[in-house]
Amino acid sequence: MRIWLVLFLTLLIGASLGIGVADLSGGGTDAGLLLAISRWPRTAAALLAGAGLALAGVVVQLTVQNRLVEPGLTGTPEAAMIGLLGITIVSPGAPILLKMGAAAMAALVGTLGFLALAHHVPRRDPVLLPLVGLVYGGILGAAALWGAWVTDLLQYLGAWTAGEFSGVLRGRYELLWIVAGLGLLLWCVADRITILGLGEAQARSLGLDYCQTSRLGLGIVSVTVAVVVVTVGALPFVGLVVPNIVSRWRGDNLRANLGLIALSGGGAVLAADVIGRLVRFPYEIPAGTIFAVAGAGIFLWLLHAPRAGRVAHG
Repeated sequence: MRIWLVLFLTLLIGASLGIGVADLSGGGTDAGLLLAISRWPRTAAALLAGAGLALAGVVVQLTVQNRLVEPGLTGTPEAAMIGLLGITIVSPGAPILLKMGAAAMAALVGTLGFLALAHHVPRRDPVLLPLVGLVYGGILGAAALWGAWVTDLLQYLGAWTAGEFSGVLRGRYELLWIVAGLGLLLWCVADRITILGLGEAQARSLGLDYCQTSRLGLGIVSVTVAVVVVTVGALPFVGLVVPNIVSRWRGDNLRANLGLIALSGGGAVLAADVIGRLVRFPYEIPAGTIFAVAGAGIFLWLLHAPRAGRVAHG
């Protein structure tokens, strides 16, 4: 399975590097410069953003013990946008790291707000919690929209919600490499995150510091979402669809699935970006739009498809 996935990713990377308005068949310095400045940064950005959002999705799902939840249904991207909007109003010329920090802090506050609501939501129906998250995210999104309208920053808000890679160039995507470091950190604490999925009572009985581990996981999620929103904008459904597909095949052992989830998320977003470039070539459709349509269909299939035999947490 992993061999086929690596081969598929290799083909996608080749397609991403080769597809574009400019012709690379002539070779030479111009072709190499185009690859270095535009094509490769765009490809790497799609892979890193997809991997980060898929990993953030599985962390959120294990934390709240609900497979129908992802960062996009917890108000995290909308809260990050509010943080970005605030720092843009206060300090328009702030460096990108400061903007990312403001977005991460706002995303963390927004996620904690969702968790506070989640404690009061009955767990009998797994669909109820995502609906609450959808309403909560809508309220935060409306607040961001109002703030952008009042301050004449609607264009900025549109860029943060687009989820597209056409503007990614060398020097404008490197912040996404933080996702790789967060993935390594997540691998180090993967067993503890897996135990979170058993529930608070069971996790504490196994000696886990439940609150500390939850805060660490949500911190990883908040920074990941903030980095992606700051760099390329919000990408819906990635953290929902990819972890669910992997979980159906491989179970809930995060350490065993971490690499597969990251590769699948990166490949899915890169595929959406490639398709978006081809559908109306030489024009482009944002990858976020392509994945929203495809992800919604896949998610509906996941809801109604029979579930295979579960693999133990391991």
